Amino acid sequence: MVDTVFPADVKVLQARIRALAAERGAVILAHNYERPEIQDVADFVGDSLGLSREAAKTDAQTIVFCGVHFMAETAAILSPEKTVLLPDLAAGCSLAETITAEQLRAWKAEHPGAVVVAYVNTTAAVKAESDYCCTSGNAVEVVQSIPADQEILFLPDMYLGAHVRRLTGRENLHVWMGECHVHAGIDPENIRLQRSVHPDAEFLIHPECGCATSVVEAVSAGDVDPEGVHILSTEGMIRRPSESASETFIVATEVGILHRLRKAYPGKTFHAANERASCAYMKVTTLPTVIAALEQRQHRITVPVEVADRARLAIERMVAIGGGMPAWSAPGVDPGE
Repeated sequence: MVDTVFPADVKVLQARIRALAAERGAVILAHNYERPEIQDVADFVGDSLGLSREAAKTDAQTIVFCGVHFMAETAAILSPEKTVLLPDLAAGCSLAETITAEQLRAWKAEHPGAVVVAYVNTTAAVKAESDYCCTSGNAVEVVQSIPADQEILFLPDMYLGAHVRRLTGRENLHVWMGECHVHAGIDPENIRLQRSVHPDAEFLIHPECGCATSVVEAVSAGDVDPEGVHILSTEGMIRRPSESASETFIVATEVGILHRLRKAYPGKTFHAANERASCAYMKVTTLPTVIAALEQRQHRITVPVEVADRARLAIERMVAIGGGMPAWSAPGVDPGE
């Protein structure tokens, strides 16, 4: 059940959240896909790893993480001395749930000696079974840092995995068949329709979208003008309008990011590739649940020390490779964090 908050109530609730956060020395973090009113009350808005880095940098001892469960876990791993609160325990992730630690151990047993590269959209338990973590922006660089003859298990997103395998040419990279239900719903038909309606718009796509591989292939084959297509991370999408002379953009990812884009660039126009590409898990967090988290200090997310230590190693290896700026380029591809 989603709480109904009328506009007149929003400002009152947001003011209450700011007052409570100040009283309790808390910082509010919100993912790009959260409700607009949640983004607007947050101290920081960004992608999952970026928010965890903000959590680690802040002096605040209480972090209210308006995102999904695995993100709060990552923040807890990087800031074990701080209290990380998730406003609603129903905030899960369809992609993270496609693989468990037990399944990963079984997959590793089938490929002894393989290096495991896990996208950050995974549980702490899965990260602990992995050798490296990666973001959509540095996945290629992480894979390229591994010796060419080394077998790799890439998980859990099959679309990002296919994207990485194509750009690296690594035939010994095995991909777990997991997907995000939201990004899988953005298909080539949506893209063709939107591009026909907005022919002058730039097309910004996130690698996890089901259409990413076909778009990259079309760009490589010259069937799609690379000047109008950009394969970007979420933060890359946020930066792109500032770098482009275009006034109109088609955005292929979860629709929550449109609020941040429109707020950052009020003079430009943004269209969703698919208006129905909305993550129900992200939308369970509401202003009342954030207030409850602050008032009652719920729900605290913790990770067992032995799991956190192993998961942290995989994250630190990723960061040590180069901070998320890949040493590669391809037509129409602009990597980001």
